[in-house]
Amino acid sequence: YMGGIYVLAATDLFNSLPAGQLSVCASFFEIYAGKLFDLLNDRQKIFARADAKDNVVVQGLSERVVAGVPGLLKLMEKGARQRAAGETAANADSSRSHAVLQLGLKRGEQCCGRISFIDLAGSERGADTEHCDRKTRMEGAEINKSLLALKECIRALAQGSTHVPFRGSQLTSVLKESFQGQSQAVMIAAISPSSGNCEHTLNTLRYAYRVKELKEGEEEARPKPPKPRPKPRPRPSWNDEWADVEETE
Repeated sequence: YMGGIYVLAATDLFNSLPAGQLSVCASFFEIYAGKLFDLLNDRQKIFARADAKDNVVVQGLSERVVAGVPGLLKLMEKGARQRAAGETAANADSSRSHAVLQLGLKRGEQCCGRISFIDLAGSERGADTEHCDRKTRMEGAEINKSLLALKECIRALAQGSTHVPFRGSQLTSVLKESFQGQSQAVMIAAISPSSGNCEHTLNTLRYAYRVKELKEGEEEARPKPPKPRPKPRPRPSWNDEWADVEETE
């Protein structure tokens, strides 16, 4: 994790916090086979449920107060050891789940903001799990299903649809608050320069490009404000025209 996006973001976060006013709480869980597990609490099963205001709340999720980047790294290493992993034709140590790291900013018991880092896990071709057991194939299918549901949510948001299918998967349910209100979301595509991973790199770029196309389509379809009409130039008075004629003569 050293030098990665987690460390860089956490370093900026702790450096910008006002001293003694806010605390940072970390939680770390995974979405495996459509179920949620707390990685900081011995993979205890947790649940994503909607409250009375239709906001998704992860019940049973544990939080740890962290005072700096070293403490956060220790928690991440502890959680990473609990993640589901397996071997495929593409990777000898492939993550078999989506991982969600959340850093919450709190003033007392009140939550003032949250930063979520989501490891989406790469989409998998059938050829990568063709010679694997049924469990591995089902894991790959679940990952692809979640990524497809995420793309459909982004499509609905880009088209301004009144219904966004956040309930299409556990992943999109958990990410619901990241796409609403004043939230901002960024997708980072991780690719490999190796020729042996060419097909995976192309698949990743195609997925990212489709998401980008949806966002660009939203901006193009958004009605643009009418251009202001140019102000009419003042017409010269009769006396001004006569004076110009006299000067010319």
